[in-house]
Amino acid sequence: MADYAKPLPYPSPETQPFWDGCKRHELMLPYCPACAEFFFYPRQFCPRCFNWEIEWRRCTGKGTLYTFAIQMRPQMPGFTPPYVTAIVQLDEGPRIMTNLIGVEPMPENIRCGMPVEVVWEAATDEITLPLFKPVGA
Repeated sequence: MADYAKPLPYPSPETQPFWDGCKRHELMLPYCPACAEFFFYPRQFCPRCFNWEIEWRRCTGKGTLYTFAIQMRPQMPGFTPPYVTAIVQLDEGPRIMTNLIGVEPMPENIRCGMPVEVVWEAATDEITLPLFKPVGA
């Protein structure tokens, strides 16, 4: 595996199931059976009803681009501008922050509401990152 120069996440006990799913190329999110709703970011209890009996369920990995920014200056080590930071509204409901890839980072090529799908980047042997690309790209 090539050297990965960008910052990496540090999984916590609350987020480990998310990162384990990413490694298997499965987008796993916490789910509250009492509310019948997914939520994100991962935590030990439901943010709606405070139920502590949550489950982890696989999501489709499909959604729509909620908002984005084209970064024209380096913000973090390893990121070469221009690149796109984005928030994706997943079909299951929650929003997730990510990078948008597979599209030229120009305003005329990207629009809020465009359909996107998850793709995977193996950063290390332990960490696989969920990125999103336009459907069909």
